[in-house]
Formats: sequence, C-alpha cells, structure tokens
Amino acid sequence: MTTKIDARGLSCPQPVLMTLDEIKAGKAIEIEVLVDTETAKENVSRAAASQGWEVTNVAEEGDGYKITIRKG
Repeated sequence: MTTKIDARGLSCPQPVLMTLDEIKAGKAIEIEVLVDTETAKENVSRAAASQGWEVTNVAEEGDGYKITIRKG
C-alpha cells in the first residue's frame, strides 16, 4: 500500500513529523511525500533513512519535490 503525504507549504519540522507519524503507524509499505523546499526534502530523506526506510526516488514535481520512500 502506498500512502501520500502532502506537506507542501509547511515548514520544518512539520513534514518530518508527518512522515515519521506515517512510518510509525506501520500500515504503509511505500510513502510518497510532497514538499516544496530543499531543506524539507533533505530532512524527510534523512529521517526516513534513520528509521530503516530507503529513499527510492526524489523527483522534482511542480515547484517542489516528490520523495518516495520504501520500507527496508
């Protein structure tokens, strides 16, 4: 199951907290996180990796980024 998180327009640490909440819920195998800053992109990627998740793709989307992470 893929879960989507739209964290565009939110400042850190909110995108990270939303991502960690979804990881801890344990329901998703893959999560797509939409962010609109370079800082949020880096922080979400780092937080996911610290929880044992793999960043499988980072793509520019509109004026932001779509980060795809997968349970490792």
